[in-house]
Amino acid sequence: MEEITEIDARGLRCPLPVLRAQKRLREMAPGTRLRLLADDPMARIDLPHFCAEAGHELLSSEESGETLSFLILRGAPDAQS
Repeated sequence: MEEITEIDARGLRCPLPVLRAQKRLREMAPGTRLRLLADDPMARIDLPHFCAEAGHELLSSEESGETLSFLILRGAPDAQS
């Protein structure tokens, strides 16, 4: 089973969760997965928008209490990340 890189961005406010995801995705190989945890309500809007604009695929988003979890598939090498 493929390892999933995880970022805990709980406690960070917009735009920091997206910036953390962007930085990490740049370091990752295409086709790998990143899970980002956040508790900023704006992440519900910001992360899907970022993925669509940067060429990554949002595989899932879940909510458990105040924690939001986003699973992102790293896009092609030419993705803007």
